[in-house]
Amino acid sequence: MTARATIAIVGAGLMGHGIAQVFALADHRVQVYDAQQAALDSLRSRIRANLLQLDLPPGAEGLVSGHADLAQAVADADVVIEAAPERLDLKRTIFRSLVALSKPEALLASNTSVIPIGQIADGLDTAHRILGTHWWNPPFLVPLVEVVGTDRTTDSAVDRMIELLKSVGKQPVHVRKDVPGFVGNRLQHALWREAIAIVAEGIADAETVDTVVKASFGRRLAVLGPIENADLVGTDLTLDIHKVVLRHLNRSPEPSAYLEQLVEDGRLGMKSGEGFRKWTPDEAAVLRANVFAHLKQSASCLGGSHAHLEENNA
Repeated sequence: MTARATIAIVGAGLMGHGIAQVFALADHRVQVYDAQQAALDSLRSRIRANLLQLDLPPGAEGLVSGHADLAQAVADADVVIEAAPERLDLKRTIFRSLVALSKPEALLASNTSVIPIGQIADGLDTAHRILGTHWWNPPFLVPLVEVVGTDRTTDSAVDRMIELLKSVGKQPVHVRKDVPGFVGNRLQHALWREAIAIVAEGIADAETVDTVVKASFGRRLAVLGPIENADLVGTDLTLDIHKVVLRHLNRSPEPSAYLEQLVEDGRLGMKSGEGFRKWTPDEAAVLRANVFAHLKQSASCLGGSHAHLEENNA
């Protein structure tokens, strides 16, 4: 599926408008549904602002249309991607509608970060065409998309989605088991669990934990994955280290009591001015800008999504 297609996005929020941007820049027609008119009213302007921040000429936003009627948005779509809030009941309601309203051959995908796709598709007709496409934020700068099938998803549906994602400059990977968190978030939140435990146990404060990650192994992660690193240092050394350290790592299957207390106290992070650390509005803005600039530079240097966008606009 590399010819021009019609893509429908359910949700015009942070992820939805970014996913729409990726497809529009690859010359696909994109129809975005949202129940909130304000989100639809700002849809094109937000995409245009992103393009300008990426040093790309505006114009692709003209291929994106907003719709307050779900049937109108998805009726002629070749692919529908749901980017709604992370609630199973909501996603199942949406997919029941998508099965009824979309073309029989349309691919139906969820952008869920952690919910198993089988739970979303359970009991629905045409589950053979339902799969997961977990994009990362921001979708137009982070190249990875995790493609997740269920035991009912056909191989051809997975192959069609992977081909489409490659054609728009993404780096899709096939996650072969439909498990909570897939691959990326299982790895990411294993690190977060240990980081929070280190702070909660008074081993180091939050700023120190972040500094250790960013100034040491974090610098290698873009070019050296954990399995590659284990092979690099040797499986024998990896085994010796694990014999010492693994028994001391946090294994709690429940969220940290420390984290729960932060939320109970209203310390919600940058949105409230304090979470694990205190944040002024200026400090939060600088961090967000630094993340964006880093991802933009990385995408260009590594030939990722941003480089692909530049080619399309050359």
